[in-house]
Amino acid sequence: MDQRSEYVVLLTVANLRERDVERMSNLREMTAGGEIADLIPGFPALTCPVQANMTTGRAPARHGVIANGFYWRDRDEVEMWTSPNDCIESPQLWDLLYHHQQGIPSAVWFSLHSKECGADYVCTPAPIHLPDGSEKMWCFTRPEDLYPRLREQMGDFPLHRFWGPLANIESTRWIIDSTLEAARLYRPALFYIYLPHLDYAAQKDGPDSPQAERAVHELDAELGRLNEGMREVLGIAPLWLVAGEYAITPVRHVLYPNRILREAGLLKVREEADGEYLDTAESLAWALADHQISHIFVRHGEPEVVRQVVELFQGRQGVAEVLAGAGLGRYHIDHPRSGEVVVVSTPGSWQAYYYWLDDRRAPPFSRKVDIHQKPGYDPVELFFDPATRGIPLDASLVKGSHGAPAHDAAQKTVVVTSQPGLAPEGPVRDRDVFHMVLKAFGMTMPGV
Repeated sequence: MDQRSEYVVLLTVANLRERDVERMSNLREMTAGGEIADLIPGFPALTCPVQANMTTGRAPARHGVIANGFYWRDRDEVEMWTSPNDCIESPQLWDLLYHHQQGIPSAVWFSLHSKECGADYVCTPAPIHLPDGSEKMWCFTRPEDLYPRLREQMGDFPLHRFWGPLANIESTRWIIDSTLEAARLYRPALFYIYLPHLDYAAQKDGPDSPQAERAVHELDAELGRLNEGMREVLGIAPLWLVAGEYAITPVRHVLYPNRILREAGLLKVREEADGEYLDTAESLAWALADHQISHIFVRHGEPEVVRQVVELFQGRQGVAEVLAGAGLGRYHIDHPRSGEVVVVSTPGSWQAYYYWLDDRRAPPFSRKVDIHQKPGYDPVELFFDPATRGIPLDASLVKGSHGAPAHDAAQKTVVVTSQPGLAPEGPVRDRDVFHMVLKAFGMTMPGV
């Protein structure tokens, strides 16, 4: 492909697999005449790291996004899902396009860590937390007055439909409606859009369940609407680049790394009247569990404790690898933000953050949909029970997960384009998506 494209739309789609593309007639129509290739997600195969890989062309060791959350050691604080764009330590696509001699304008829609990013146009959820503990729905947008305009036309973004037990196609519909409005107003040359709809049913009910299949058809219908709308707004068809972020595999086993550490005397809790709370400052070791990996943080990096932790997890059911020291470099996750030890699941297992040994001492947030307060990811929130207005403490309910290295074909996803010649020869990695986008604009970035 020698000619620069006028408009490029990059869609990153959770859990997009080749078998799904075969059932998505609208996706096939919008990318007809292009190419499809297997895509190997980097490790960890999680939303935030993979999106950073795709938008920087680098691995976590370079850009610093080592999971969907961080443990900020300097302030003893766990932050899940909310970090603004400055957590990414490498230039992203829109930064390079902005500084290009032709100043190529870009838009970023709903990707993680996009708040305050360098794109010309941005829309991402940013609820306002009120003094009484409630939330007012809002989105961070650039320009600042864009969200009030979108809100007036289509109502608030349905955040409760974006993640959690009530997640459904409504959030995708709002994202696409707002995308078309932004395309009409601003006509950005690059439009990056994150669509997570295939994630929910695959985790809750299994990646090959009837519910997951229904989600594929729902998403495809919205992609058809996006394709028609973009053609109408732009007057021409954009170059479509659709990249799966990761593939979800069935799981039948749960590992509880924090309970293992606690039973070994390494993890400490604070006893409060309403339950037990993880004490990260006093613990010799504790785990930030995130789907199929855990970053285990060892206080002061004490070598003897690191060795003890490695020995605790090696050979356990559900554990594929235990990485420490130079071993972190094998998967390009050797960054200061990483834990001293990283525990990797087998494809059929995942890791829960639970640290209490008696459910009667579980803290109140454990039974709530509260993704920010928990020291790790909790897909059990998908099983919210309206009768009890809470979630169960049964991690075995989860039927699908992701995050482990993509060694097996079932762990690979796909990249689909509407023009041939973008994908490199041989296996396509998620980092290659960065170069594919630049290539569509007639640009290269050697040495990244």
